[in-house]
Amino acid sequence: MIGISACLGGICCRYDGQSKEITALKKLVENGQAILVCPEVLGGLPIPREPAEISGGDGFDVWNAKAKVLTKTGEDMTALFKQGAIIAYQKLVEKGVTTIILKENSPSCGGSNIYDGTFSGDRRNGPGVATAYFISKGLDVVSENEWQTVINGEEYQ
Repeated sequence: MIGISACLGGICCRYDGQSKEITALKKLVENGQAILVCPEVLGGLPIPREPAEISGGDGFDVWNAKAKVLTKTGEDMTALFKQGAIIAYQKLVEKGVTTIILKENSPSCGGSNIYDGTFSGDRRNGPGVATAYFISKGLDVVSENEWQTVINGEEYQ
């Protein structure tokens, strides 16, 4: 069983109320081979919601209280993002998930890139809040740009 960001599985749960569906990943869920999680929604954030970015670092910095997740108008959403990561991780563990495919650039799910906190469209290297938590707990994290590296065996065809 693998985990997949809910927006990649076709769920309209992004901040803008949209999805970023990848048909092959949605099919894995339909076939019972994967589960979907959205850490932001699990943390209590509405759909749609104001855009948020990590200010002052990356997801690891958020967990170390060196950075915060702020909305475009400056509202601090750090606690909700952290809560969502913890709940998502618990759901993944309950299903025996050891690998998760996450949405790049997201303040929750970004793997190697996130927006830089200025709402300018610029990015910085580093993981999102949930990704950092998942990595710290030993999950294998894969970007949606590299999902084929996970789904290459007969098991997921």
